[in-house]
Amino acid sequence: MSKTITIGKKTIGEGFPAYIIAEIGINHNGDINTIKKMVLEAKFCGVDAVKFQIFKSEEFISNSDYIYSYTSQGKPVSESMLAMFRRFEFSANQWKTLFRFCTKQGIDFFVTPQNPSDLDFVLSLVNIPVIKVGSDDLTNLDLLDNYARRGKPLIISAGMATISEIEDAVTTIRNTGNNDFAILHCISSYPCEAQDVHLKKMLTIRQTFDVVTGFSDHTVGSVASVGAVTLGAHIIEKHFTLDKNLPGPDHWFSADPRELKELVCNIRFIEDALGTALVQPTQKEYAMREIARRSIVAIDDIPVGKIIQRNMVGFKRPGIGLPPKYLNIILGRKTRLFIRKNEQITFNNT
Repeated sequence: MSKTITIGKKTIGEGFPAYIIAEIGINHNGDINTIKKMVLEAKFCGVDAVKFQIFKSEEFISNSDYIYSYTSQGKPVSESMLAMFRRFEFSANQWKTLFRFCTKQGIDFFVTPQNPSDLDFVLSLVNIPVIKVGSDDLTNLDLLDNYARRGKPLIISAGMATISEIEDAVTTIRNTGNNDFAILHCISSYPCEAQDVHLKKMLTIRQTFDVVTGFSDHTVGSVASVGAVTLGAHIIEKHFTLDKNLPGPDHWFSADPRELKELVCNIRFIEDALGTALVQPTQKEYAMREIARRSIVAIDDIPVGKIIQRNMVGFKRPGIGLPPKYLNIILGRKTRLFIRKNEQITFNNT
């Protein structure tokens, strides 16, 4: 199976930089100008993409009286789930505006559609480069089959999942002939504590299903995402907000611009730092070897014709002469030239 997928103009997988997604979700609070500010901040932070949630509230919430409780601005809030999600809906023209704005900024725009009708809606408006499926729909095999047939790569979050449920999803997608998908390890708790992250699950997913893998990070800070990249995550998704104190259910645990910038910088740093598995000095180390390592030298003047004894030699910088490992070869040799104190002992003067 393919070890890479292509999203827009970027290849994701082994040998390529991690694809970093700022999950705006519903943190725009239903305001287009807020989204534009978030996109500009996300671009400044260096992410590759921004992602939104698209839905028609009545199509995925069955009971208008269903109450949703969450934390907002440090306080518990309870309200109608239907009423809350209605605040985050946009019109066709608004989605087109957002897509064009993101394209102008050079940042990928895509969505998590709640239903096939939502995907139909967005595809009728814009050409998104990838389809995202949230953890809540991993087991919705009919939906996965539908999305996999759209001629787009997929990113699937695997929060709350067993390995057999992931297998069902993978089989469903591959049975459509679509092999261009990635699976994100995810823990569906907000925020996720360190002991619950279990980054090693991502390795199991990769080894079991031979897919591009990544991490949807619900922890606070960037440490978990950086750790995921060291384990081979090729996609990182992080909730993003302009301000943790804004009203709404997701702001308080999302990364603000400072934290998102730090996350991107730390990921790019660790990608550079991982480097190669080939064990050899770097170019700068080759220069440092000459400065820092030691050579075999005379600790006093040694006349011509002397047999080199252990008490005649020492090891001093710079390391441009014979290294200490040649000591036993030098011992017992007869000097052919006069060797001054601190002069390097070589095969030419012994």
